[in-house]
Amino acid sequence: MFNKKLLWMMLAAILLIFAACGPSDSADTEDTPDNSTEDTATETEEGSEDNEMEAESEEATLTLWHIETGPSEEAIETAVQRFEENNPNVTVEVSQQENDPYKSQLSVAMGGGNPPDIFHSWGGGWLKQFVDSDQVVDITDSVDASIYNEAALSVSTFDDQIYGAPVSMDVVPVFYNKDMFEEYGLEEPETYQDLLDIVQTLTDNDVTPFALANQTKWTGSFYLMYLAERIGGPELFNEAFERSGRTFDDEAYVEAGSKIQELVDMGAFPEGVNGMNYDTGQSRQMLYTESAAMMTMGGWLVNNVRDEMPEFEEKLGFFLFPSVEGGEGAKNHVVGGVSPVFSVAQQSEHPEIAAELVNELASLETATEMSNNAGSISAVNGVEYEDSYIQEMSELLESSEAMQTYYDQTLPPELAQVHLDTTQALFGLSTTPEEAMAEVEASAQEVIEE
Repeated sequence: MFNKKLLWMMLAAILLIFAACGPSDSADTEDTPDNSTEDTATETEEGSEDNEMEAESEEATLTLWHIETGPSEEAIETAVQRFEENNPNVTVEVSQQENDPYKSQLSVAMGGGNPPDIFHSWGGGWLKQFVDSDQVVDITDSVDASIYNEAALSVSTFDDQIYGAPVSMDVVPVFYNKDMFEEYGLEEPETYQDLLDIVQTLTDNDVTPFALANQTKWTGSFYLMYLAERIGGPELFNEAFERSGRTFDDEAYVEAGSKIQELVDMGAFPEGVNGMNYDTGQSRQMLYTESAAMMTMGGWLVNNVRDEMPEFEEKLGFFLFPSVEGGEGAKNHVVGGVSPVFSVAQQSEHPEIAAELVNELASLETATEMSNNAGSISAVNGVEYEDSYIQEMSELLESSEAMQTYYDQTLPPELAQVHLDTTQALFGLSTTPEEAMAEVEASAQEVIEE
């Protein structure tokens, strides 16, 4: 007989065998590798690498505005070439601007939202106005502060943050004709009274003491800055500017204005001084023709002489503006400036690359070329000077106990213009010292304290 029980047992065994050999969802889940996460991670890493490679190969264009000319301009162009060679994917478009309209052009560009990536400044209040309005990149972590002269770097450092890297510095001495001094038995003055005696001797001999062309106004400002510092001391300007003590109508400023007008009355400056043009060389011609014996001017005068009248260089000497009896300033305090200072505009699309260009522009190599070819004092430590004049001026600056930066570059533009206008009016005897200083102070209250 057919055994039904045996049949059912055989069928059950066959079913168990098929079940063991068939596909199982649980087996797939536990034993089959799932590559989806790994594939996604791989794709992400590859994408990231592609992005980095794309960023490294991305073409970038930087714009640079500056006002340098001659050998200084050439030094900047050379620095740009070095930078482009080291950064082949970066193109730098350089725009050399004229000095006088540059400030207004940059202000318009800043206000219009289309400034250059890197721009030239003098630090001080003029740069600070852009810093205060968050238009300049903080490059503290991008530059090596230790390579710069401390005084030079200070003009672009605000609240311990660095907003610009300096390249060169200037000192304003009184240049004089050594042959003429010897002819009239004159010696370099130690005091302001000594200087007045020199002025009197020269005018008695029909020689204009100071060559000055004051149509551009900043040339006459040197006299006010020196006299105010010699009378009121190195903190006078800082107190007035920072609104922390004395003001721009302080008696020291009034006395400085009075001394300017005293010099005018003595005939210390040429007639029509406010109508004479410095840029066309009118004041320098007075030196070359020996119709004037002295000129208060920045160290760049040496380069002018070498270009225009090289044989005159052997006659050229210089001294610092003398101290005023009873004043708080000293003869080894200098009026000077820092320029160029290079900064990065906040609206730059490539701020990190722009900061790298600033480092090249303000490098030891650039500063050395400017110093030895353009005759400027380096703001970068370590320059070996080839020019004896510049070496001497650099030593003079290093030995100075204080430096007063140019008012028109330190003050906010609107206030700087009032300073220049009123100083020119002092030379023209069209205002009194009291009126001039009151006008400057009134402007300071509006511009600085607003």
